[in-house]
Amino acid sequence: MSRSTRDAPADLLRGAIAEQAAAGPMCQMLRLAVGQETLVVPIEAVREILEVGRMTPLPQTPDFVRGVMNLRGAVVPVIDLGARFGFGATEIARRSAIIVVEAKGDDDFDRLVAGLLVDAVFEVLDVDSKRIEAVPNLGVGVAGEFLAGMVNVASGYAALLNLDQVLSPVALSALIAEAQIA
Repeated sequence: MSRSTRDAPADLLRGAIAEQAAAGPMCQMLRLAVGQETLVVPIEAVREILEVGRMTPLPQTPDFVRGVMNLRGAVVPVIDLGARFGFGATEIARRSAIIVVEAKGDDDFDRLVAGLLVDAVFEVLDVDSKRIEAVPNLGVGVAGEFLAGMVNVASGYAALLNLDQVLSPVALSALIAEAQIA
């Protein structure tokens, strides 16, 4: 047996250790679908994932506000991400889900809790934080203001949502006020 063959497993181990040392901290992301887009959200922002249930519609609100739901006694607004991103209203199907998330609030409320209506929820991924890439100027169906980066997943790339922007109380309030005037 030659010396190089004997050292190969040790070399492989050293290479793996060096690669791990160069990697950033791992973070977990929930992979989901909205229309034809594959998106991810940080798992620490997710409170729970629910089947689509009864929602009470709200009058004089934009199309993307599907209504409110009762979550163990708390009133939680439900935002249709497809409509919010301009893809049209999400059709409720077998794989549709509501992801209850927490985002940055405003002066009145420290945190905003909302349900996000999505077409499907797939899996939780472990992502190297150093491998989150910048949002390209072209080729993404979601407006860049709503994205924090791009993540390479097995089926291609997934857009990392910036939930603080998607659920910005200031922006949502302005859009709701516009709908009430119209």
